[in-house]
Amino acid sequence: MKMVASSKLHHAQVMIENMLPYETMLEHILKTFLASEADARTVFSEEREVKRVALVVFSSNSSLCGGFNANVIKMMMQAMQEYDHLGKENIIVYPIGRKVAEKASKLGYPVAGEYSALADKPNVKACIDIAKELGLKFLHGEIDRVELFYHHFKSAGSQVLTRKTFVPIDITEELERDHERDLTSIVATKESQEYLKRRERERETQHEHEKVKPLNDNFIVEPDMETVLGILIPKLAHLMLYTALLDSNASEHAARMVAMQTATDNADELLRELNLQYNKSRQQAITSELLDIVGGSVNN
Repeated sequence: MKMVASSKLHHAQVMIENMLPYETMLEHILKTFLASEADARTVFSEEREVKRVALVVFSSNSSLCGGFNANVIKMMMQAMQEYDHLGKENIIVYPIGRKVAEKASKLGYPVAGEYSALADKPNVKACIDIAKELGLKFLHGEIDRVELFYHHFKSAGSQVLTRKTFVPIDITEELERDHERDLTSIVATKESQEYLKRRERERETQHEHEKVKPLNDNFIVEPDMETVLGILIPKLAHLMLYTALLDSNASEHAARMVAMQTATDNADELLRELNLQYNKSRQQAITSELLDIVGGSVNN
């Protein structure tokens, strides 16, 4: 299982690496545009009173991956407690993965559909369909807030549990999210952790020495503001969902790989202990037999 998970993890890393630059640049362009243009107003960036909320939760279809599913389900339940005053009927769960779908149904919350196939085989078209459905419901006032719950993949040994607002778009948060990843290795080692920590310290030091730069100054909008936002926002929404899906998929394989390696190590340790215990018992039996023989000879 560890070998299979390692192979799947490599493919997931390649998918993230190919998609990430486009998603990062598009997010930066849109949020910089919304933050710098006074006339850039859209219904998807306006806060309103939350009466009905949707939770998009990413888990796996199978177990044997450590605390991967338990952690994301725990975060989902914490969010449900925060929105408990709305009533269960106003908290809709979009479960990407069988484990979270089973838990949401067991707790009695409405489940929006069956998306377990996405957890095994990420699909862009399915993500676009989900994003369109959520966008239309938000636009028509059927949902006032959408949140994503998933594991952000940093390296084979580090997956960060993430809770992110999907809509409304928060332009006040940091324009560039944490895209620090180690996509070059599928081995969970201390060296990979130190690499990420070192890169993070270097980046913080660099930011301290840099002067504050203004946002991109003058945007020339053609043909008009509404058309530009109408194209940029749906594209970003599709990519946000797809990125979260790829992150969760890679994190699942990494968690399973580490869990299987841990299980193998524990089994080897148990075998060593049992083998030592067997040898001690065998030696004790042999010693007892020799003592009986010697004692019998002395008596004779």
